[in-house]
Amino acid sequence: MRVPSQFSLDQVIVGQSSRMRAIFDFVKVVSKSDSSVIITGESGTGKEVIANMLHYSSARRHHPFVAVSCALFSETLIETELFGHERGAFTGAIKDKPGRFELAQGGTLFLDDIDDVPLSMQVKLLRALQNREVERVGGTRTIPVNVRVITGTKRDLRQMVLDGKFREDLYYRLNVLPIVLPPLRERREDVPVLMDHFLRRFAREKGIDVPEISPVVRYAFGAYRWPGNVRELENACERIIQTCTCGTVRVGCMAASVLFGASENQEVAPELPLISAPRSISLDDRLKEVESNLIGWALKVADGNKSKAAELLNIKRSTLGDRIARCGLMESPAGEEARAVPA
Repeated sequence: MRVPSQFSLDQVIVGQSSRMRAIFDFVKVVSKSDSSVIITGESGTGKEVIANMLHYSSARRHHPFVAVSCALFSETLIETELFGHERGAFTGAIKDKPGRFELAQGGTLFLDDIDDVPLSMQVKLLRALQNREVERVGGTRTIPVNVRVITGTKRDLRQMVLDGKFREDLYYRLNVLPIVLPPLRERREDVPVLMDHFLRRFAREKGIDVPEISPVVRYAFGAYRWPGNVRELENACERIIQTCTCGTVRVGCMAASVLFGASENQEVAPELPLISAPRSISLDDRLKEVESNLIGWALKVADGNKSKAAELLNIKRSTLGDRIARCGLMESPAGEEARAVPA
C-alpha cells in the first residue's frame, strides 16, 4: 500500500487506551532513527498503519514507502520480488526488473509476514541487511541500497528461533526496536472511538449523514471479541453504512456473527465505558430482542413479503412464521415494521 503524501498522524491515531497512547508516543521517538523496527501483532491489528506512521514521521518521508507481504510469494518467487532479476534469468524474464529494495531507495521497506520467509531466503535477506546491497537474480553486480527496514510478524519470532524455524542472527538484526500491538479485545475502550471514526469515514465517502446508533448495537460492538481486530471492525462499520436503510442503525444492520458472538462473550467488564448498559442482562431476553429486531428489519426491507424476508434471513418461510409467533410479532402489512404484541 502506497500512502499519499498528505498522510498525517491525526488520520491514524484513533484510540484512547493507555497501551495505544504509549505505542504512539514510542513511534514518535523512534521515527527519528534509522534502526530496524519489528512490529508484532495479530492479523488486523494495524501493523502497516504503524509502519506508515514511522515512515511519514521520519526524514525519509519524501522518499518511497514500499510494503510487501512475504506470505504472498512462494519460496521461488520471493527472492525476485525482493531483489529483482536480470533479463534472461529464467523463463519469462524478458526484461530487467528492480526488486522491492531498489524501489524503496532512500525510503522505507516494510516486510510484513516476515515469519513466513523460508529459512533458505533468510540467509540472503540477512546478507542484504548487513551489507546494504542486493544482487538481482541472474545478475553479477551488486546494487547499493539505502533503505530503512521495518518488519511485521503475527507470530512470536523468539519462539520460532527456539523452534529452529527462524534464524537467530536475522532475528537480532531485525529486533532492534520492537513494537507489540495488542489485540482489540485487550483494549475495548477503543472500540466505540474506532466505531465512530469508521462510521463517519464511510458515511462521508457515501455522501450521507452518520446514522444514529442504537444502544443495543453499541453494546454488541463493545461485547464482541473481534478476532479479526481493527480490520474486522472497519469492515463491520462499512457494512452498516452500505446496508442501513433508515436513520438509525439497529441490530438488523449488523452481521449475525457480531450479534451472537457478543451474546456469547462473558468477558466484558460492566464498568468499561463502552455504553450505558445494565449491570445484569438476561441472555434469553437479549436473544429474543435480537431475533425480533432482525425479523422486523427483514420484513421491512421485503415490504412485508414473508418469502423474501425468509430469504434475507437465510431460513425457510415456515420457520419465519414460527419465529414471528414465538417472538409475539404481529402480522405487518407491506411497508410497515413488525410490532411486538402487547402483553
